[in-house]
Amino acid sequence: MSLQIEHLSFAYREHRVLKDISFSLNLGEFLSVLGPNGVGKSTLFRCILGLLDGYTGSITSHGENLASMSRREMSRRIAYIPQLHSPPFSYTVLDSVLMGTTRQLSAFAQPKKAQIMQAMEALERVGAAHLAERDFSRLSGGEQQLTLVARAIAQQAEILVMDEPTSALDYGNQLRILQLVRDLSREGYAVLISMHNPQHAMTFSSRILALMDGRVAAEGKPEEIMTAELIQKLYGVDVDFMHTQNGRVLVPVIGARA
Repeated sequence: MSLQIEHLSFAYREHRVLKDISFSLNLGEFLSVLGPNGVGKSTLFRCILGLLDGYTGSITSHGENLASMSRREMSRRIAYIPQLHSPPFSYTVLDSVLMGTTRQLSAFAQPKKAQIMQAMEALERVGAAHLAERDFSRLSGGEQQLTLVARAIAQQAEILVMDEPTSALDYGNQLRILQLVRDLSREGYAVLISMHNPQHAMTFSSRILALMDGRVAAEGKPEEIMTAELIQKLYGVDVDFMHTQNGRVLVPVIGARA
């Protein structure tokens, strides 16, 4: 088991955000986390990444407790791909990707030829090698997200954690990034990703974890759990499903309620 969450609960003082969350993630899986705003998706990810302590339950990788690992040890297991952000300093794309190789170096050591090759191979994998000498801050949103995915690949961790990574992208770049990440999962990466769009989760995921009121509302394969009843429970809207040759399509029922 690449990642195992068991009976995870977390509270900000008196406000309980996560309530007895349990699920697992295997290599080669693309697991999407769905739920309305404020349901605890980001808190869940922050617990997994070691950015929050004080939770109860356990978070393990291959039977080892993540909470007991050093940051360097954690980076061997998990790579984080964030939402787009503006870096405080100007870096080239290659330098940005090289940051994913820092765990291989001693403190203050400069990247060597092996790390540079590793970074370039990661850029080639995402189709962005031609951007290597460009200023990261001057890239388009889609190009920046490709760079962040390349950085995660260069890190050589087996688990990719992505917290709403396409929220700032246009529709085309959203689909291109999600297709790339799905391809990575099919190559053996374990992907854990939070999404706003249930159609994207249905299209790209091998499994879906739906959260509501801090608890697991449903978990399983998209074709098994994605129902009109679940969408109404999560988002308070009515939908129908259309069956096409490319899979099921979610259609909102506009004006069904007063």
